Amino acid sequence: MFVQVIKGRTKDGARLRGQLERWRDELKPGATGFLGSTIGIADDGTFIGFARFSDGAAARANSQRAEQDAWWQETATYFDGEPTFRESSDVSTLFEGGSNSAGFVQVMEGTTKDRAKAEAMETPELLEELRTARPDLLGALRVWFPGGAFVEAAYFTSEEEARKGESSSEMPGPQAEYMNLFGEMTFVDLRDPLLD
Repeated sequence: MFVQVIKGRTKDGARLRGQLERWRDELKPGATGFLGSTIGIADDGTFIGFARFSDGAAARANSQRAEQDAWWQETATYFDGEPTFRESSDVSTLFEGGSNSAGFVQVMEGTTKDRAKAEAMETPELLEELRTARPDLLGALRVWFPGGAFVEAAYFTSEEEARKGESSSEMPGPQAEYMNLFGEMTFVDLRDPLLD
């Protein structure tokens, strides 16, 4: 899997969202190798999108389509400044990955102090504990970049359930130790995500 992560800011979320819906309806059928997307605009105008392709060649072929370029030229006018694009084929999933049935998506950006140790701790036992403790968490998609940096989309049944799960109780020891491997993170809440 190859993922493009796009991030920017907008003052016209309604028109930007309209453009994204137009892409899904009109351009998606011609996007060979497109696997799906997670897109949203936070309350403060922060836009984040994850576009998943079968590989980098499919993503590049999509970018080179004339209709894609025309769509993007119009879409770019709804951003304040230039959005950033990051791409990676270094991708991992939690549980089944993303979910179109999610009512709330939280995007986390940060770094890990020790990726190898973090991944070694993701044992079936730890994941089962997490699934039991947080039934609101449907899955996650983590995209890795050089230096241990990552952007992760976590998919929840609803924001209400996610907040309840966050504050319900302390994490068991192994989960707390796992979380300590990650440095400072920023969070972006997508309350009305477009999921595909």
